[in-house]
Amino acid sequence: MSFQQGLSGLNASAKALDTIGNNIANSNTVGYKAGSTQFTDVFAASLNGAGASPIGLGTRVSTVVQQFTQGNISVTNNPLDIAINGGGFFQMDDGLGGTLYSRNGQFQLDKDGFIVNAQGLQLKGIMAVNGVVSPGSPNVPLRLFDPTQSLTGSPLATGTSVAATGVQANINLDSRVAPPATSPFNYADPTSYNQSTAVTTYDSLGNPHTYSMYFVKTAANAWDVYATVTNPAGASPTFTNLGATGSLTFNASGQLISAPIAESLTPAQLGYAGAVNTMNFNLNFSGSTQFGSPFAVNTLLQDGYAAGSLAGFKIGSDGTVLGNYTNGQSTVLGQAVLATFRNPQGLQPLGNNVWAQTPDSGTTILGTPGSSGQFGVFQSAAVEDSNIDLTAELVSMITQQRVYQANAQTIKTQDSILQTLVNLR
Repeated sequence: MSFQQGLSGLNASAKALDTIGNNIANSNTVGYKAGSTQFTDVFAASLNGAGASPIGLGTRVSTVVQQFTQGNISVTNNPLDIAINGGGFFQMDDGLGGTLYSRNGQFQLDKDGFIVNAQGLQLKGIMAVNGVVSPGSPNVPLRLFDPTQSLTGSPLATGTSVAATGVQANINLDSRVAPPATSPFNYADPTSYNQSTAVTTYDSLGNPHTYSMYFVKTAANAWDVYATVTNPAGASPTFTNLGATGSLTFNASGQLISAPIAESLTPAQLGYAGAVNTMNFNLNFSGSTQFGSPFAVNTLLQDGYAAGSLAGFKIGSDGTVLGNYTNGQSTVLGQAVLATFRNPQGLQPLGNNVWAQTPDSGTTILGTPGSSGQFGVFQSAAVEDSNIDLTAELVSMITQQRVYQANAQTIKTQDSILQTLVNLR
C-alpha cells in the first residue's frame, strides 16, 4: 500500500497553484506572459518490463510553459512608451556586451540620451547616419542625443535642399489689368507695379530674410518680376533693392510657358558680408496662371529653415525614431529592431520582464517592425498589458484546489485502510 500517488498529486497541485498565484500577482505587470503548468504521469520500471495492467506512481510537473499570446494595448502619455502589436521582442543591452529580450515597452531617456527601461537596460537598434538608417548595420544601444554636444539642429539655406527646389510660387496674375500707370518700377510706389507677395528665406547661418516679389505687367501675356530683400535687425544693410530678376510669359490659354528664374543674393545684399554664403535658388512659378480673375497666391513655399533645438521625439510603427525640432523639422535618429525565435517557449525567464536566449529557443532572427508576419508593428505612447485572463485563472485555482482536496482524500483513505489492517487480530 502506497501513499506515493496522493503525495505526488499534492505536490503537483501545489506547483500548479504557485503558477496560478504568480500569474494573478502579475496581472498588472506590463508585458508579462502567463505561465501554464504541464504534468506527466509516472510509472515504475520492472525487470520484466511493464505488466499487463501497470499502476502508475502518480504525477509530476513536466514544465511550466509561458503563453506568448498578445496582451491588450493601453494608451499612455509617454511618447517613448512602445507596445508591440504582434510578434517579436525588444532587444535590451545588458551592459556586459550581451542582449536580453523583453515585451515591456515602458521606456524613458537617461541623462546620457539613451532609451532605457526601469532597470536601466538600453534599447537596441540601428543608429542613423545623417538621417539615414542603413539596414544590416550593427545593433547598438539607441542614443537620441549626446549631452556633451550641441542639441541644436543645423540650418538649411534656401535652395540647398537635396531637391534644390528653392522658392516655389503658384499664383494667378489677373489678365484684365493694364500695365502700371507709373514707370519705372519703384518698390515704394504701389502705382509702379500690379501685385506683390513675399516669402521668408534663410541664409547659410539660418538668418531669416524677407524676399519680396513685385509683378509688373509689360504687355499682353508678359510680366516682369522685381525683388527686394529685408534683412534681420543688426544686418547692414537691413534692406536691399534687387531690381529686376526675370520675366514670366503665358500663352493664350493663360498657362505659364517660361522657365524658372535663377536668383542669387550676395552676402553684402543679405547684410552679412563675409559671414554667410551667397544664396542661390530658383524662383519656380510652375503651375502659375494668368486668368481673368483676381490676383491669388495658391502656394508659396521655400526649402530652407532656421536652426532649431531638439524639442521631442516620436517613434513610428516601423520603429523609426524621429527627433522633432523647434524649427518644425524632423530628423531620423535611429530605428529599433525586433527579435524573434523559432521556439519562444525555450527562452529563459530572468525576472524584471526580460528573457535570455537558450539553445532550446534557437538563434535570434532580427527584423524591423512590420517587415513580415512574424514581426509586429509598434504603437507609440502605448504599452502591452499582461495577457492574464483573471477569470480563467480564478477558475483554474478552484479546479486545482479541488484536485488538491481529492489527492488529500486518497491519502486519508489509504491511511484508513492501513489502520484497519493494523487493527486486525
